[in-house]
Amino acid sequence: MSEPFRFDRGHTDDLMSFLAASPSPYHAVANAAERLEKAGFRQVAETDAWDAVTSAASAAGSGGRFVLRGGAIVAWYVPEGAAPHTPFRIVGAHTDSPNLRVKPLPDTGAHGWRQVAVEIYGGPLLNSWLDRDLGLAGRLTLRDGTTRLVNIDRPLLRVPQLAIHLDRSVSSEGLKLDKQRHLQPIWGLGNDVRDGDLIAFLESESGIPAGEVTGWDLMVHSVEPPAYLGRDKELVAGPRMDNLLSVHAGVAALTAVATGGGGLPYIPVLAAFDHEENGSQSDTGADGPLLGGVLERSVFARGGSYEDRARAFAGTVCLSSDTGHAVHPNYAERHDPTHHPRVNGGPILKVNVNNRYATDGSGRAVWAAVCEKANVPFQSFVSNNSMPCGTTIGPITAARHGIRTVDIGVAILSMHSARELCGVEDPYLLANSLVAFLEG
Repeated sequence: MSEPFRFDRGHTDDLMSFLAASPSPYHAVANAAERLEKAGFRQVAETDAWDAVTSAASAAGSGGRFVLRGGAIVAWYVPEGAAPHTPFRIVGAHTDSPNLRVKPLPDTGAHGWRQVAVEIYGGPLLNSWLDRDLGLAGRLTLRDGTTRLVNIDRPLLRVPQLAIHLDRSVSSEGLKLDKQRHLQPIWGLGNDVRDGDLIAFLESESGIPAGEVTGWDLMVHSVEPPAYLGRDKELVAGPRMDNLLSVHAGVAALTAVATGGGGLPYIPVLAAFDHEENGSQSDTGADGPLLGGVLERSVFARGGSYEDRARAFAGTVCLSSDTGHAVHPNYAERHDPTHHPRVNGGPILKVNVNNRYATDGSGRAVWAAVCEKANVPFQSFVSNNSMPCGTTIGPITAARHGIRTVDIGVAILSMHSARELCGVEDPYLLANSLVAFLEG
């Protein structure tokens, strides 16, 4: 009989730090890269010749490498003696979350208020952004083409809700928000709204000479830090769990297997993409060429042929790890009556016969074997037939690369809110299952 699973709160503490330090996809991949480098991984440029890079890695006794592109990262570890046709074990995730993003002409305002013009990214729960202290973070592009991360992690903006005295119908008809008119945050006072004010402020805050910023990818974030919640602190509340919880678990698992010693039958990979929340169709999204290009170049850099590439892909399995829905105590009728995932009940296997998730019966068998090896319990999730089902990078990965893919994740509440909720044990259970998967 196996030993009972013992929860390590240290992993969840570290997740909370990762969430707080990653207010944008660009910060998330930078933090992931820093953790990988501490574990011996090295960044490679897509413009380099990878045969030389791979040879140098082998000579140094470490096959850990990663590629950064915008808000996406692909990291892999080539075990000593891996053949060109050695299959991959991939953990897939995404770095982006629904939020409010700054428009190309950000400076606006009216009636003595200075405001920032924002566009809705993905499908956020709009009401969760109201009356919340917000910071501003993202990426600035300078005149010379270089980029600089920026993070104003203090109360800077606020989307004020209309007082109930001015909208009595909200009590009977519910809150109705116009995405164009009602979500523009305020950030100061003044009638003289000038083009360039916000960017000039960010230049000053970042120590960048005035006029050097010519492009930006900026978004707002809640500055309230992640926190334990509940009588026994058995819950965690925090931002961007969808899907930085999976990114964090993937980084932890990949570094664990790469530094654990011993031979590996597969090449473990972490692929964390941007733009999942709006369709994945970009050069850094799962529907783009990034993952396929990295895997192919890894095969060819080890002396492989197209035949080796085909053999490697045919034996490859991907776990698409993304958050899912825990049963909601106030809306239990919205869930399938026989599938009620609970927080701290272990990661979930996500199934949809219309292929909104990529899991099939053979994939379930893979996942069951992984969890048995890790001594981790798991739960099953399907949507209520009367409710539309969401989707993930799973079906995209399977279709684009011909890779067997299984959709899994952690059950949470308040998905797509500015602040989500999960069980304190589930992130650790997920990470341990990913270790078992990457080990083969």
